[in-house]
Amino acid sequence: MIAGGRANRRRGEVEAVIDGERRILCLTLGALAELETAFAAGDLNGLAERFASGRLKAADMIRVIGAGLRGGGNLFSDDEVAAMSVDGGIGGYARIVGDLLAATFGPEGEELPANP
Repeated sequence: MIAGGRANRRRGEVEAVIDGERRILCLTLGALAELETAFAAGDLNGLAERFASGRLKAADMIRVIGAGLRGGGNLFSDDEVAAMSVDGGIGGYARIVGDLLAATFGPEGEELPANP
């Protein structure tokens, strides 16, 4: 949950309403290491290339959102994330993942749109 503030895009944070609660997600170094292992990526470039392909399974989105929540200080397991709801259904989940990946891997200084 957001404790007294908004997401800082310069730190790679994004905001999302998940299960009716506004939360901060961030792919910290630890969260990225978690994803490297989950996706068997050899390094960050391999991880970025996988995401750039645009082909993610629902299980992939759960992992990315879960890692982002944990990186933002929200301690949820992937099983708990899988049971959570987001407005907009699959499109809402995809928007969160896209925003999080853009905040993490996007060009430095790029202005990213805020989540509604």
